[in-house]
Amino acid sequence: QVQLVESGGRLVQPGGSLRLSCAASGFTFSSNWMNWVRQAPGKGLEWVSTTSSGGFTTYYSDSVKGRFTISRDNAKKTVYLQAISLKPEDTAVYYCAKGAGLGQYDYWGQGTQVTVSS
Repeated sequence: QVQLVESGGRLVQPGGSLRLSCAASGFTFSSNWMNWVRQAPGKGLEWVSTTSSGGFTTYYSDSVKGRFTISRDNAKKTVYLQAISLKPEDTAVYYCAKGAGLGQYDYWGQGTQVTVSS
């Protein structure tokens, strides 16, 4: 069974930082591109970041570029999202998603809540 379990979401102050983790199981993690997608309150899904199977290629949305860093540890079967200089508009449920092609995802985690507020 494919499982993706996010963790690390919490309340942080504007300008703060955090690191989200996504632990994967049930598939060959090292062969798959991984993604972070978020959903702000009342909004639709917004793609945030992507990393290639080996972690050597990364992509970011314009809204997070320069502030967020995606990384992965294939030995631990975990993908991370390091976020700094957080803004209130970063408030969202953050989902880890397994890549299934360009802009496509076939498995999702349960999500972890990030709230940026003073």
